[in-house]
Amino acid sequence: MATIISLLNHKGGVGKTTSAINIGAGLVELGKRVLLVDLDPQANLSLSLGIPRQPITIYESIMGESDLSPYEARENLHVITSSLDLSSAEMELVNEAGREFILRELFAGVDEDYDFIIIDCPPSLGLLTLNALTSSSQVIIPLQTQFLALQGLAKIKQVIQKVKLRLNKDLHISGVLATMYDSRKVLNRDVVETIQKYFGPLLFETYIRDNVSLAEAPAARQDIFQYSKRSNGAKDYLAVAKEIIERTENPIHSRPRSKKAVPTK
Repeated sequence: MATIISLLNHKGGVGKTTSAINIGAGLVELGKRVLLVDLDPQANLSLSLGIPRQPITIYESIMGESDLSPYEARENLHVITSSLDLSSAEMELVNEAGREFILRELFAGVDEDYDFIIIDCPPSLGLLTLNALTSSSQVIIPLQTQFLALQGLAKIKQVIQKVKLRLNKDLHISGVLATMYDSRKVLNRDVVETIQKYFGPLLFETYIRDNVSLAEAPAARQDIFQYSKRSNGAKDYLAVAKEIIERTENPIHSRPRSKKAVPTK
């Protein structure tokens, strides 16, 4: 049965889609079978991997018109694509009974085929995000190492706690991922220190360094391992993928945190 992980942050521009793609690709590099789910109507994940518009997207599946239809981006990395049509799903499902559990029911048909299902949530806390959280066991919060990225963290934690209490008792925050990090910048270091104080051992040991290859890879319609396997971006996301496997097998609350080794630019 697949481990289902939602990448969630209702603030845009924090590296959420980049992290979803490259965490998934990193897990594939480590021998795992991965399904990426583009749950954002902007379809940035689908576009970043150069996937053409599919006849069946997550919208058709959520609306009950079809089962999930994974697209093979490369070996062991499949994608459920999105489209702008998904932006109307919340209004169309407003009177649907059990609308919070639609995604969970869809995953029941494919979760034996994968080791990990990674959901790229939309930058909002609406019905689509609620479906992602109801179907997931883990949440990873990507946080850009800038001051404004810290705003709204309390709201994210509150939403996750409510979903855990009312809809999904297995849900928990498995990690907070610092992105766009430059150790030369005092602000970045100060923000990471604040994150560590707020989240403690949930902060990933690996910080995603600010790396031009991560910005260039989507233009080439590739993940970072296809585009530049020796880049800092590839090294960082591979390290995060290893941490995710470790945290899945050995939950963070059951082990002490090791001393942080801060990467240099």
